[in-house]
Amino acid sequence: MGASQAGGLPVSLKLPGIVLGVGLGGFVDGILLHQLLQWHHMLTGTDSDNIGVKYYSPYTVPGLEMNTVWDGIFHTVCWLAVLCGLALLYGRLAHNRRRAWTSRVLWGWILVGWGLFNLVEGVIDHHLLAIHHVRGGPYRLWWDLGFLLLGALLVAGGHLLQRSGEPLRPRDADDEGGLR
Repeated sequence: MGASQAGGLPVSLKLPGIVLGVGLGGFVDGILLHQLLQWHHMLTGTDSDNIGVKYYSPYTVPGLEMNTVWDGIFHTVCWLAVLCGLALLYGRLAHNRRRAWTSRVLWGWILVGWGLFNLVEGVIDHHLLAIHHVRGGPYRLWWDLGFLLLGALLVAGGHLLQRSGEPLRPRDADDEGGLR
């Protein structure tokens, strides 16, 4: 056990939760918006981007192939974030890991991470670089702003949720209940 666990201090779920939330939020974005709804791919806005990336139309086979490659790179980063978040979580919990998965603290931090994903990805990809938008067309700014609003709501809701939970403490040697 680590020094903080031996001393009975709460186990911090903040970093593992945020990293998991970033990865899981990215997966929701990629699976829902890129694949199922097909509203955008990673490079579908590059015909009007701010950095001069070549345009790859999602309506041609070569364009869709390049967008699919970049969507795959995006999903790889999401997958790595989830793996890192799980590794961080595993490293902080020595006993009764199931208790952590039911913790409001962990799920609150996961929501914060998802919201941070939306905010960072939305500001950078939709507004600064403009390499894609949530949904193209005449109302794309409103879709992009809605994505940012959802991110802000996820951060605020996650923060409130984690504050309403009880911190996890390492289990005592004689305590059958595990983490509290």
